[in-house]
Amino acid sequence: MQSLGQNEASLACPQGCCPTSLLFNPPPPPPQSQNTTAKPRNSSAECRHSFAATTASSIFPNTKFTNHESLPSLHESFSEFKKVYPQYSETDQVDHVRAKEYYHLSFSNQSCLDYIGIGLFSYYQRQHHHDTSKTQLASSSTPQYSDNIPFFSISYKTGNLKTLLLHGGQESEFESAMRRRIMKFLNISDNDYFMVFTANRTSAFKLVADSYPFQSSKKLLTVYDYESEAVEAMISCSEKRGAKAMSAEFSWPRLRIRSTKLRKIIVSKRKKNKKKRGLFVFPLHSRVTGARYAYLWMSIAQENGWHVLLDACALGPKDMDSFGLSLFQPDFLICSFYKVFGENPSGFGCLFVKKSAISTLESSSCAGIVNLVPERLLLQPSEDKHSSKQKPLSILQEQELSSLSSFSGRIQTSQAIKVEQELSELQIIAAPAKPKEGSGSVEAKGPVESLQSKKAQDSGENGGFNIECRCLDQVDSLGLIMITNRTRYLINWLVNSMMKLKHPNAEGVPLVKIYGPKVKFDRGPALAFNVFDWKGEKVEPVLVQKLADRNNISLSYGFLHHIWFADKYAEDKGKVLQTKEGRVQGVTTNKKKDRDELGVTVVTAALSFLANFEDVYKLWTFVARFLDADFVEKERWRYTALNQKTIEV
Repeated sequence: MQSLGQNEASLACPQGCCPTSLLFNPPPPPPQSQNTTAKPRNSSAECRHSFAATTASSIFPNTKFTNHESLPSLHESFSEFKKVYPQYSETDQVDHVRAKEYYHLSFSNQSCLDYIGIGLFSYYQRQHHHDTSKTQLASSSTPQYSDNIPFFSISYKTGNLKTLLLHGGQESEFESAMRRRIMKFLNISDNDYFMVFTANRTSAFKLVADSYPFQSSKKLLTVYDYESEAVEAMISCSEKRGAKAMSAEFSWPRLRIRSTKLRKIIVSKRKKNKKKRGLFVFPLHSRVTGARYAYLWMSIAQENGWHVLLDACALGPKDMDSFGLSLFQPDFLICSFYKVFGENPSGFGCLFVKKSAISTLESSSCAGIVNLVPERLLLQPSEDKHSSKQKPLSILQEQELSSLSSFSGRIQTSQAIKVEQELSELQIIAAPAKPKEGSGSVEAKGPVESLQSKKAQDSGENGGFNIECRCLDQVDSLGLIMITNRTRYLINWLVNSMMKLKHPNAEGVPLVKIYGPKVKFDRGPALAFNVFDWKGEKVEPVLVQKLADRNNISLSYGFLHHIWFADKYAEDKGKVLQTKEGRVQGVTTNKKKDRDELGVTVVTAALSFLANFEDVYKLWTFVARFLDADFVEKERWRYTALNQKTIEV
């Protein structure tokens, strides 16, 4: 594995007094005797506690806001924010990147808080490329295109995952360059893992579910506090193939993992049984609530005979630099990339398979594996002898094709088939390369590994066919510490400020209920919440989302589930649990299927590395408008009366 840079392997605490561990949530230290010397004052634990205490006591101390018109201005709030978090000024470089490369966010005045993930290219890069292409098309009937043009669409491959991994497949220079760039960004070595492009995140999960040997390793264990389309698709596919699906539970109200129950499921009672127990699917943290989970769970699973799939789709832009991949080495790793932040999040998924795990997979017909089709192939005329029979795609046709190749993976047109045929003419099949001795890798049996190793040898790290992924370059330049600290300040300010909003009645009913971690040093940059009116009735998340959209704030909504209630919270169970369609009163069912369908619908917000203080301030002031009971009733009535998905001004 590639080594981690010393500066990127730890995160400085806000006071600069201590680094955190390589792992976000390390296990607690062993008990010490009474003769042991006291901990130094500037310990990691003390810094974390100090951060939370400072946030809670310094941001609007002893204050509650009962009127949205009484909120401090943006300028006043930002001044106070910088006093509480003076290190925020050290992240000004992010603002410069945003202003130069993502200026569309300012022009549209849109706060994009509706999805989490990593972009490939910048808005400036895309616009500059499109402007150049238009100029070339206007000036020449046969324009020349640079090899490093990064924009693309996708088309489906046929076959199955295991065949591709064992016997290889044709790969264009464009795809090879994109693969190298992504593996370098994620700090993953091709000596240890194969990488496959998929149509989206869901396709990657289904590929594993369709190929994993559930007939012999029957268990599927997932750790998600929210309903995920990708995970539900995996569960559905695996159960049809004989798997027994199980899930971790999350204790109300903080939604922490119910550790005793999860450990009981993971730990094998039969130590001598070397047979794999099943597949353990583990996310680094919740992309809905922002809860981080101890990486130690992966080690426990591996020690007890589980294969591990690491879901890295909720990763921050540089979180892989703080993840000890060489320590855990999951059997499968899934992540996804979109093209440009702040626009339609089209892109692709990535499935990484550990070479030693390939032999365990079963051959099956698997959909979802894709080719990346460079934009230059979509625009330039074919130069082969059959060029007269294949007309180049027009700009309009290319735009139509691009619009179909979103994360939903919908692309099957006659033009796409022609493009794939064109692409096949550019494939490169290299001779098998001799494996390095002592590498411990599985020997490749086809052109995939030979192609990868040959390109790495011929091109070197920066040579050969390169693709400029300007967003990835910017993230690499900004670094882990700057990005993580910036989002940490913003999300904790937002959480604390949300909790200061109270209805102006005698009971002081909170306007906002936050699910999952509150103010916390290690929470992720995602937030799950609901808005309640002065009577304590929940405002439907879909309505909040649509109203936010009218105010140029993009939010999403989710469904929390697998919630466990201790006896002292038994009364809450019947009040908060509901189906996705509506509230359920007096929940007493004991059937697993019925319990799995119950949860809490929530509004969700996620902060990208480009988020700034104005984004979180806009969300806060928007939510505060629900303090006005007339605003709530009027907008709810309008939404219901119009009976439509969008609310027109």
